[in-house]
Amino acid sequence: MAMPSLTAGEDPTFRGQILEAARAQLRRFGAAKTNVVDIARALGTSHTTIYRHFRSKADIFDAVVAEAMRDEEEAARRFVQVDGPAAERLEAMVLALHARKRERFAGDPEVYQLYRRIVEERPDIIAAYARAMTTLIAEIIADGVKRQEFKLDDVAAAAGVVRDAVTVFVHPAHVEAAVKAGLPVEAMAKNVIRSLVAAFSTGMQYRQAGAEG
Repeated sequence: MAMPSLTAGEDPTFRGQILEAARAQLRRFGAAKTNVVDIARALGTSHTTIYRHFRSKADIFDAVVAEAMRDEEEAARRFVQVDGPAAERLEAMVLALHARKRERFAGDPEVYQLYRRIVEERPDIIAAYARAMTTLIAEIIADGVKRQEFKLDDVAAAAGVVRDAVTVFVHPAHVEAAVKAGLPVEAMAKNVIRSLVAAFSTGMQYRQAGAEG
């Protein structure tokens, strides 16, 4: 997922420093008590300098979450790029994304809660993230078809099915609820993925189903 574009003359290095300072303030004070003046003070600059890079505190927070999503996208991409059975890579991708969310929930709770809030308040950001992840899932499934592991007539439809089925294991609200409830989420995720893989291996005809009626 692409980060918000830079404006003419903007220093990407300083932009990164702003986001790092924002994360530090979030971890120390939380989102409600973090403001642009404090971020600027932590960097030894003025708030007007911050506004040359970001329009508002909300814009900074959006960028912090977008960067976290980009980190997850890169983690998922590794399973697209490695060799091996598509079924194993698909399962490993979902488990890795779930683990990344759990790690952030346990080790970086203030940023995690911001992430959760942005997901709920900015559907455009989560839609872009979902499209990026669905594309990566589709690449693994397409490779599975090429390897003759899967029998599918519509890779995009199958990728959408996987995305919808595993959202409960990666959505920040569901991950938090599952952790608090002590659910065996890893085992649950494996069962879901293996059930989908079994269906893909047997054969799925999405276009025929869509053509009926």
